[in-house]
Amino acid sequence: MPSVSAQYSIVLRVKIDHQPGMLGLVATAIGEAGGSIGSVDLVAIEGGHTLRDITIETAGEEHAAKVGEAVNEVSGAQLIEITDRTFQMHVGGKIEQRNKLPVRNRDDLSMAYTPGVARVCTAIARDRDKAFQYTIKRNTVAVVSDGTAVLGLGDIGPEAAMPVMEGKAVLFKEFGGVDAFPICLSTKDPDEIVQTVINIAPAFGGINLEDISAPRCFEIEARLKQALDIPVFHDDQHGTAVVTLAALMNAAKLTDKRLEDLKVLIVGLGAAGIAVAQIFVRAGITNIIGCDSKGAVHTDRADYQDGSMPGLKRWFAEATNPDKLSGGPADVIDGADLFVGLSGARVMDPSALARMNRDAMVFAMANPNPEVTPEEAAPYATVIATGRSDYPNQINNVLCFPGIFRGALDVRARDITEEMKMAAARGIASIVSDADLRADYVIPSVFNRDVCDAVAAAVADQAKAQGAAVASGSEIGYSPGETEDFKAVRP
Repeated sequence: MPSVSAQYSIVLRVKIDHQPGMLGLVATAIGEAGGSIGSVDLVAIEGGHTLRDITIETAGEEHAAKVGEAVNEVSGAQLIEITDRTFQMHVGGKIEQRNKLPVRNRDDLSMAYTPGVARVCTAIARDRDKAFQYTIKRNTVAVVSDGTAVLGLGDIGPEAAMPVMEGKAVLFKEFGGVDAFPICLSTKDPDEIVQTVINIAPAFGGINLEDISAPRCFEIEARLKQALDIPVFHDDQHGTAVVTLAALMNAAKLTDKRLEDLKVLIVGLGAAGIAVAQIFVRAGITNIIGCDSKGAVHTDRADYQDGSMPGLKRWFAEATNPDKLSGGPADVIDGADLFVGLSGARVMDPSALARMNRDAMVFAMANPNPEVTPEEAAPYATVIATGRSDYPNQINNVLCFPGIFRGALDVRARDITEEMKMAAARGIASIVSDADLRADYVIPSVFNRDVCDAVAAAVADQAKAQGAAVASGSEIGYSPGETEDFKAVRP
């Protein structure tokens, strides 16, 4: 039978003869076609028929169609329509704007809008920082993409990227209480992207860059961090790096290994792979080998020698692979403690994992199909993590970005520093207690509501400790009666 998933769940509306046993025949047909029934709802009874909505998990669009055909072949049953529940969730978009305060009468209108709003505008004009107090800026992030590196789909354009950016906004609000707005740009030019974000920045307290292809993403982030006085964070890079380090902290504790002693193989050196290597280096790991599509990266490689290797990959060549090992992933894995996959499906020969060190750790994070499946890695590895939700130890960026921005916004951090990212990793790792730590639980669930609070607190504390914060959390939360603007007009 095919492996079914909620992402391919459907609702079949079926007209069934109102006779004993008919619903059972329909259910049997669905089961024999490989569908998994979730619920059966009665819509109506009319004219000797029942109308029912049957929710079914399937293995894909073609499989869903076959399940529908199987139902239609049952004598006495008629398929009326098939609804794809994932598409249904996206109808009209997944987010909307809501007013925080009602406008019920003239008094409300005069304060929310003209003429009263003019006094607030004047106060902000006198002191730009008051935008953090009197506008949405204090709790709002722009999710910016050009649609060039969306999920595993690649360059699909800004319109097609919108469902992902809306989804990101949903997660910001759900897990961090942060209001986020999707901004998809119809340009791939780094200069235009940078200038556009600078131009819209006055409305936002932070910028989350998303699904922008490498190496352009590195330049865009660096230039925006230099130009803006609000946090700029490329989640594809740093969110992945933070959560990966958090998982490694606990996996190393479980296997009784020190980070400083680890030998690490990273396969896939795009934005996420480079960022993971950088945060590993900051964590004290010195023995790292990275492989791209041409094999292991090192300073003797031809593209490094002739200058054609991109800038950050040149950094990687200089900072890693001290023995200048060459070859593909299976050629350089000997004695590795950790395999990190950030590339594509099936790029790692499972049998090569046998040459890793004792208590090996395998983080195969390509989605939806990992570099090596957990089942294949199980004979050779003690700790296995993936990017998938249907296996233990899911390394998912939602563990990071809501809390990072929550903490940064709470103290009005000007930047998200390297130290704040390290603090975020420690915050995530801390959720898994020593008593609960085990091979299939080195990273908390994305639905653990303690994660965001722990990350936010760690990030805010670190920002204040290193002078990256403008205000403390308590100062951000002052009431209008405590402001100079209010005092100036109070009798």
